[in-house]
Amino acid sequence: MGPPRGATTRRADVVLRRMISPALLSLVRCPDCGGTLEASDGSRARCPGCSRIFEGSRGYLDLRPSATFAEQTKYLDEALHADARHESVAPPLLGSRIRNGRLREFLNLSRGDRVLDLGCGSGRALIWNSDTGAALTGIDISPFFAREAIDRSQLLLGDLRRLPLRDGAFDKAWSLDVFEHLSPRALQDVLREAHRVLAPGGALFVYTHVRKNGPVARGVRLVNGLAHVCERLGLIDLRQERLRKSDHLNPIADHDELRSVLARAGFEIERITYYTPILGAFIENVVVRIAERLLTRAVQRSKRSKATASGLETSPSDSAARLARTSATARIRKRGATYWVLRLLSAAMMVDIRLFGRMQSGPFFALLRKK
Repeated sequence: MGPPRGATTRRADVVLRRMISPALLSLVRCPDCGGTLEASDGSRARCPGCSRIFEGSRGYLDLRPSATFAEQTKYLDEALHADARHESVAPPLLGSRIRNGRLREFLNLSRGDRVLDLGCGSGRALIWNSDTGAALTGIDISPFFAREAIDRSQLLLGDLRRLPLRDGAFDKAWSLDVFEHLSPRALQDVLREAHRVLAPGGALFVYTHVRKNGPVARGVRLVNGLAHVCERLGLIDLRQERLRKSDHLNPIADHDELRSVLARAGFEIERITYYTPILGAFIENVVVRIAERLLTRAVQRSKRSKATASGLETSPSDSAARLARTSATARIRKRGATYWVLRLLSAAMMVDIRLFGRMQSGPFFALLRKK
C-alpha cells in the first residue's frame, strides 16, 4: 500500500519547487528561440519570447526542442531499460567505480563549482558526486531517470546538440560513455554546445574511445572471445549488453583525429589516461555475468515454485532478470558481503590503469580545456 494521495502530492510539490527554482531558471534557456524562461506555475516554465510551455510535473524540466533531429539514440527505446538498471542508484562499483574515480581525480570538484553532466542517463553520477558540494545539473534526451536523481538533483530533458542553457553557465562538465553513440556531425554539434555553455577556461572530462586500438587490446579481444564461449555454453547472457552497444557509431578514427575534432570545437587535451580493461573485462564480462546468470536462474526457480504452490502461471511481464538485478542492487546498498566482494574486484580492476594507462589505445579518460 502506497502513501496517501495527499502525501504524494505534497512530495511532488516539494520536488517541483526545488527544481523550477530561480537558480535553475537563471541557467536554462528556451531550446527554440533562446529566450529566458519564467516560472509558469508549480510544475511548468514558460518562454515569454515564443510562448512555449515546458512541462516539469514528473520532477524534471522537459526542454527538448520542438523540432527533433533525424538522428536519435536507441536509448529512447524501453527495451534497453528492461532490466531496471536505471531505477535505483547503487554505490559505484567495478567499471563504474573506475570511471567515477577518474572523474573526481581529473575534475577535482569542489563547493561552488557549477557542473553539468552531459548525457547523464539515470543520473547516478550526479548522486555519486553530490558530496562534493558542487552545484550539479544533469541533462539527457532519454527520460529514464532514477528516483534518487529526480529527488536530489537538477535534471533536464533535452538534446545535447541544442543545449537549453545560457552561454558560460558552467565551470566544469563531464560526459561518460556518450561520444561513441554519435555520428561525426552530431559529435561536432555536441562539442560546440559544450564549449558554448562552459565559462572561459572551463574543463570538460570525457570517457569514450576511438576506433583504433593499441596492441595491448588483444587481451580484451581474448577475454571477449571467452565471454562468447561462456554464452554459447549457457553460463552468461550478453543480449542486453549487445543491445546497449547496438547504436555505437564510433565517430573518431584515432587519437590524431580526436585532437583535430577537439581543436575545431575550441578544446585542447590537458590530460589523458588510456584504459585497456583486460582484467576488468574478465571480471565484468565473465565473472560478474556468471554470477548474474546464477542469480537470475535462482529467481526463476523461486517464481516457478511459488506459482506451482498457488496454482498460478508466472507472468511473462515479470522479468526474472529485472527481479534479479533489483535484488542484487538491494544487497549492495546494504553494504554487506556482496558489496565488499565487489569492492575487492573493483580494486583489482585498477591494475589495468596502473599497467596500461600510458599505452595509447582506443578507450581513454581525458580532461579537455576550453581555449
